[in-house]
Amino acid sequence: MAGQPDEHRFMVEIGYALSSEEHSPLDLVRWAERAEEAGFGYALISDHYHPWIDRQGHSGFVWGLIGAISQRTEKLVLGTGVTAPIMRTHPAIIAQAAATAACLMPGRFFLGVGTGENLNEHILGDKWPAAPTRLEMLEESIDVMRTLWKGGQQSYDGDYFVVENARVYDLPDEPIDVMVAASGENAAQLAGRVGDGLIATSADTDTKTAFDKAGGKTKPSYGQVSVCWAKTVDEAVKVAHEIWPTGAMPGQLSQELALPAFFEQAAELVTPDQIQESIVCGPDPEPVRKKIQEFADAGFTHVYLHQIGPDQEGFFRFAESELLRQPVTAG
Repeated sequence: MAGQPDEHRFMVEIGYALSSEEHSPLDLVRWAERAEEAGFGYALISDHYHPWIDRQGHSGFVWGLIGAISQRTEKLVLGTGVTAPIMRTHPAIIAQAAATAACLMPGRFFLGVGTGENLNEHILGDKWPAAPTRLEMLEESIDVMRTLWKGGQQSYDGDYFVVENARVYDLPDEPIDVMVAASGENAAQLAGRVGDGLIATSADTDTKTAFDKAGGKTKPSYGQVSVCWAKTVDEAVKVAHEIWPTGAMPGQLSQELALPAFFEQAAELVTPDQIQESIVCGPDPEPVRKKIQEFADAGFTHVYLHQIGPDQEGFFRFAESELLRQPVTAG
């Protein structure tokens, strides 16, 4: 994977977020094509069973979407942002799905994983585990997947997962990179220790430092920036407040609430001012560049942009003219 840092300055790679919660499956395929055309080198696609709130209105099956995108793009690197292989879907199934995706997109697929949200993982009636347990489950799930990716018949008897005489027949020629999402020190240490890279939603130097110290210093790191491009700031704030109020919710609510209705209730407390504090709104490229630079200064090698709302085409034109032609460097 390109973009790893060295002892000198490095160029930050800018990517695009495919928001499965906001767009229909056909539109997501179209946005992936358009992202490639605009000059984005990579994209991350969200893996949800539910949207955050009903107004977002969508939540397509990510593995079907990846298959479609693989056949409509030629260069775009695609990763899941992120999959939780701990409850809703057994890691043995994710191992097969990811291997197939990597076969369809040789050299341009990676698996992003995390501990998930109750919103998506409760649907089979399983108890939502405490955060430390979910982290243990995630580590074991990565071990399960890598065991199956070795090829041949495999069995696994762990603390959380069992695999009996399973074989993934279709495997890619190259190993599948596993990027681990983290928002705190323990998860960042796991990402550095067993992951092939880090995914984060804030330019937190403590998270990045923990990742580096645990073995991640030479591995890629991905930071997400939420933006809402529109012709005016007021219009952008209105759209973001309506469609993505969850972006301004504090603390661990995003991991713990179980239903879109609960997120809608919590979102009633989110003000337009809070939206502007957490999401870059409006037509000015400088605040977007500033956010990208924050991640770059924290040592992140990749930053991917989540454009909130239906006007993806306006954002692509904005990115082409104002963002992708002016490289950001750090180091």
